[in-house]
Amino acid sequence: MPFLPRSFRRLPGATTLAVGLSFAPAAGAADLAAAPRVAPAFVDWSGVYLGLEGSAGASFGAFDFGRTTVGGRAVPAFRTGDATGRSDRSREATTAVGGAFAGYNWQTGPWLAGVEADLFGSNLKRPVASTAPGFGTEAVDPAFSLIRVKSDVLGAVRGRLGVAFERSLIYATFGLTGAEARFLATYPDPATGAVGTARRDRTYLGFTLGAGVQFAVSEHFSLGIDYRYNDLGGSGRFDLGTVPGAAGGPVSTRAGFIANEVMARLSWHPGGLRLPDEAEESGPVLGERFSLHGQTTFFNQAVAGFRAPYSGPNSLVPHQAQATTTATLFLGLKLTDSTELYYNPEFSQGFGLSRTLGVAGFTNGEAQKAGAPFPKLRSARYFVRQTFGLGGETETLPDGPNQIANTYDVERITFIAGKFAMGDYFDGNRYAHDPRVDFANWGLWSSAAWDFPANLPGYTQGILVEYNRAEFALRAAYTQVPKEPSSDVLDPRVFERGGFTIELEERHVLPFLDRPGKLRLGAFSNVGNSARYREVVGLAQAGTFDDINDAVAATRRPRRKSGVYVNLEQAVTDDLGVFARASAADGRNENLSFTDIDRSFSGGVSLKGSQWGRPSDTVGLGTSMNQLSPSHRDYFANGGLGLLIGDGRLTYAPERAVEAYYALSLGKALVLTADYQFVANPAYNRDRGPAHFFGTRLHADF
Repeated sequence: MPFLPRSFRRLPGATTLAVGLSFAPAAGAADLAAAPRVAPAFVDWSGVYLGLEGSAGASFGAFDFGRTTVGGRAVPAFRTGDATGRSDRSREATTAVGGAFAGYNWQTGPWLAGVEADLFGSNLKRPVASTAPGFGTEAVDPAFSLIRVKSDVLGAVRGRLGVAFERSLIYATFGLTGAEARFLATYPDPATGAVGTARRDRTYLGFTLGAGVQFAVSEHFSLGIDYRYNDLGGSGRFDLGTVPGAAGGPVSTRAGFIANEVMARLSWHPGGLRLPDEAEESGPVLGERFSLHGQTTFFNQAVAGFRAPYSGPNSLVPHQAQATTTATLFLGLKLTDSTELYYNPEFSQGFGLSRTLGVAGFTNGEAQKAGAPFPKLRSARYFVRQTFGLGGETETLPDGPNQIANTYDVERITFIAGKFAMGDYFDGNRYAHDPRVDFANWGLWSSAAWDFPANLPGYTQGILVEYNRAEFALRAAYTQVPKEPSSDVLDPRVFERGGFTIELEERHVLPFLDRPGKLRLGAFSNVGNSARYREVVGLAQAGTFDDINDAVAATRRPRRKSGVYVNLEQAVTDDLGVFARASAADGRNENLSFTDIDRSFSGGVSLKGSQWGRPSDTVGLGTSMNQLSPSHRDYFANGGLGLLIGDGRLTYAPERAVEAYYALSLGKALVLTADYQFVANPAYNRDRGPAHFFGTRLHADF
């Protein structure tokens, strides 16, 4: 069950689009000195650039084999194994990608055209084994694979079309791409047992399409994320040659080649970039009735070795590293002064550690168990917002992600209908709510026992109403729930099954601190198709089912799960803030959407870097403790599998985590974060761990 909590959270320093470039008027004839030049509203990217690029997320390639024969005999079945041991006939994740590129840009106003060439190593390997008798072994063993294939080098010549936003550039690409591939056949002779090999090199040439975002860090350097889809076409039938010692003669096959790459890029601009004035404040991106913003986040995380005397299907694996990449567009249209439409297309790529398994308070808030080694595009949000002003004092909200610049009555009622994330409106916290820029641990950026309704990436459909005043806000939502736990399909039977959530947000200024704070009190009650822990444990112990997970599937029916949460944020000084959360659920029935937590407590501090001359930097330190109900513990102890955890057995202890991060601001719209987490008793199991996690995160807005 992939899961990605994709709340719309604060995205710091989102830049805006300028639609023209202006210069100071010329001086009069009597004034011999030229008027001072006004800084542009966006970067001028014109000129030569050079750079290095490397894999950002789990890049993906595929060799799709056609009919393969040995000595004229068709090989009926192929199998290839991925890192998890699962079979996939045509896909293999790229283990490493890196290379260099060079290009030239021409720019008129904000509009850019360019040409670029790059060359990079793919390290794409695909071992294939036949499962047919006489054609190899059942195991995917390179020594007995019928065919192995590897591609080392890919290259491309591409055109670029883009538009500049202050220090950012978004662009689309198109062009030609090529690759070299090596095919190796290995065939053990059934009669003699002799093993021979044959090799054939093939050249592929096709087309490439892509898009990217680039951010000017300084006059000479920029950082970016670049995605490209490479379709290198297919080959005709070809022979790998006669296999010595084989009775059948030559090996013949055909193979197509498709690859997806997401690359992190560092560019050098030898001629220098003309940068906008950092102090300039641009207007809305597309005028008063439209809004356009975006984000991209790359998170690379590794876990060191730890004690693991046994493992189950959902256990955390030691000594591994994984990366995730996301990119989102926030599009808005104002129909009237009180009616707005929003749409957010989003792509994600990559996996959390152990495919986002093994820790109840998982360590990467950008990871999803719906992860894929290739970019997966979804419509993350689409909703309409209707606001009814009730008169009195007004406030102006600036243009931002999913917010068109507008003036509203402070006292107002807002209706929202469509697809959104519950975290967009509930359980917010200034210091711990956005794993793209602050805490990444699920037990810190959320009230973790709140099993909020969501599909696998973290979105749901429904309606929300909010009453707002200066002193408080009261909001409630009724939304769809998944058809069953770990399902990406939302249940359409909204009158029989659904999720109800209500929250009171109180706003205050503490007299002795003279600083603002908020207290949020929430409650939820979901009805979904789930099993009762005590019931399935009893059936398994009675021998009715050999596997407790079979009892789960057999006894699921509509059941209710309820809980509450408390969420506090408080500014102590202009730079220092504290936060705390507590949440609890009934713990009798399966969770549907989020994670395997029945009680959670967390808190921490967030400090801006003004004291050391870095006011835009942030240091965060937080801790959390997660617990299970007694019946939930018994379920895991008897071999049950949850949304994220399940080691096959359990020596119970609360799961505890500590997280520390430093978010380094590289400009108005770029943040680089170093993150460390310590988790004791991962998956509530005293027999495993403790585990140390190390991560780096790059986040950009435009």
